Amino acid sequence: MNLKWFVSKKHRQASDVSSRIGKILRAQEDILKPEAKNAVCVAKETLDRSLVSSAPFEQIDQELDALQKAADKWLRPYPNPVARENIDVALVALVVAMGLRTFFAQPMEIPTGSMQPTLYGITHQDLRGKPNAVIPGALTRYIQAAFKGVRYFQQTARADGEIAQVNPPQQVLPMVQKQTFWLSGDPKPYTIWFPPEEFAQRADLKPGRKVHAGEDIFKLKITAGDRLFVNRFIYNFVHPNRGDIVIFSTHGIPQLQQDTHYIKRLIGLPGDRVQVGDDRHVRINGVRLDASAPHFENVYSFKGPPQDSHYSGHANYYLHPEMGKIPVPMFPDESRVFEVRPGHILVMGDNTMNSFDSRYWGDFPEEKVVGRHAFVFWPISDRFGWGVR
Repeated sequence: MNLKWFVSKKHRQASDVSSRIGKILRAQEDILKPEAKNAVCVAKETLDRSLVSSAPFEQIDQELDALQKAADKWLRPYPNPVARENIDVALVALVVAMGLRTFFAQPMEIPTGSMQPTLYGITHQDLRGKPNAVIPGALTRYIQAAFKGVRYFQQTARADGEIAQVNPPQQVLPMVQKQTFWLSGDPKPYTIWFPPEEFAQRADLKPGRKVHAGEDIFKLKITAGDRLFVNRFIYNFVHPNRGDIVIFSTHGIPQLQQDTHYIKRLIGLPGDRVQVGDDRHVRINGVRLDASAPHFENVYSFKGPPQDSHYSGHANYYLHPEMGKIPVPMFPDESRVFEVRPGHILVMGDNTMNSFDSRYWGDFPEEKVVGRHAFVFWPISDRFGWGVR
C-alpha cells in the first residue's frame, strides 16, 4: 500500500478486487488444477506489483481486467456473494465486539443500592397523595425514559376491594414481560407491561391491602439503575488500590450467589487490620479514613455526630427494612478487628447501612477481581461519564 491508495479511487478498487480474489484462491487452492492456480496467481501478482510501483492507470486497468478474466475462467463462483460478504463483515464485527467486551470494556448494570450515593441501582418514588406530582405527557415520558431512565407507572382501581393475588412477572416475548394482579371486587385482572425488578414491592402490592374505586393503586416514578463499563484491562498491569470501585466474580466465594458479579469499593489490602469505629469511619491499621483519603471524598462528606441515615460513612450495622439494625462483626473494640489475609482483599458498599459486603462474608482472593469501574454510560445524570469517584 502506498500514498496513491489514499488519494486514488482506482487504486482502492483494484486493491479490493485483488484481495477478494486472493481470498477465494486460498479457499479453493486444494481443488484447483496447477495450471488454473498458476494462471490466477500470475495475474494477481502482476496487478499487485503495478499497484506497489504506482503504474499508470491504463496499465492497472489492463491488469485488473486480466485478473478478473482469469478468476472468472478458473475459480468457482460462490452463490449469493453479496450475502456472504455481509455475513463475513457481521461476524468480524461480532468477534471484535465480543473481544472488547471480554478483555477491555464490559457493560454492567448496578443491581442494588449498596453503592449509593456513588452508583445507583433501581430507585423509585411513590407519588400517591402528592397532588403536585403530575405524570408528564407521552413525548416527555419517552424522552425521559430514553435519556434519564425515568419511567412512570399508574393504575387506578376500577372498584372497591382489596388486593387478592399478585402473579410473578411473565415472559410474553423476548424482552417483553408483563405482570398481573387482581382485586377482590373486580373479576378483570390488572396488567403491568415491562415491570421493573421487584415491582410488586415498590408498588406496595400486598395481598389484603384495601383500595377504593377511583383511588390510585400505585403511582410510581421509577429510575433505572446505572449502566457502566468495566475496565477489564487495567489490572493486568497494576494491583487493585484502596478506594477503587472493583467488580469481582462470586464464583467460589461462600455465602454469595454463585457465578455472578458484585461491585463494591476496595477497603482492605493484604495484611491490613480493618475495623469500623463508632464515628462511622473505617480504621486501617489504627488510622482513620476520612474525606482527605483518595476516593473517599464522597463517602466521608457528612458532618456532625453519627445518625441513623443512609449514605453516612461506613456504619457498623446493617439497616434491615423489616428487622431494623442488624449488628455486623466490625465493632470499635480491638477484639473485633478483621485482619485481611495475604493475597486477599476486603470490600464494602458505600451505603453500608444497606450493603451485604465483606463485613458479613469476609475477605476473598484478589484474583476474583475482574476489573475496575470505568464510566457510567447511561442514564444521563450527574454520574454520567467519569464523574464517579
